[in-house]
Amino acid sequence: MGKAATHLFRQECRFVAGAAVPERLPPPTLPEVAFIGRSNVGKSSLINTLVNRKDLARTSKTPGRTQQLNFFNLGEQLMLVDLPGYGYAKASKTAVAEWNRLISYYLRQRAILKRVCVLVDSRHGLKDSDREMMQMLDVHAVSYQIVLTKIDKQKQLATIIEGVEAVRMEHPAMVPDLLACSSVNGKGIEEAREALYALTQA
Repeated sequence: MGKAATHLFRQECRFVAGAAVPERLPPPTLPEVAFIGRSNVGKSSLINTLVNRKDLARTSKTPGRTQQLNFFNLGEQLMLVDLPGYGYAKASKTAVAEWNRLISYYLRQRAILKRVCVLVDSRHGLKDSDREMMQMLDVHAVSYQIVLTKIDKQKQLATIIEGVEAVRMEHPAMVPDLLACSSVNGKGIEEAREALYALTQA
């Protein structure tokens, strides 16, 4: 599987659609993996690193830049979906409500969705907003996987991992395998590619 996963993530990855309202969601044509997390968790950086691109998903030091669902076609085998971040305090209540409505609709209606990667900043561990998202995914029975980001900046990673593992039994939709990655030094990226490639074979 190693060579196959590497081959997939060397394929062309292109932006195909952006949806700010449910009516604009593209037709479901490929298995989908969605990425979600608190604003500034490193979501766009992780997507870019996975597909060996620097500018596919827009990165910014300003939280809340992703304000729609962005769909990226990876080698005609897998669709990567960048979801708006949550926990962004400076966004208006109206904007947050619209994002939440869109995300909830997508999670409930997208039968082709194979997995949601819930990104958690390893420097901080699980926050209340992360737990709320996990509960939403449990309610919708959407399979999700915790992905710790920015592990190059966390020297007590084992403690953070233990904290996530401690609550796993409370979340029936969470898959047992936790991923830990760094977009800076590449640690854990190959393991993440392997996990995502496996979803195209299911």
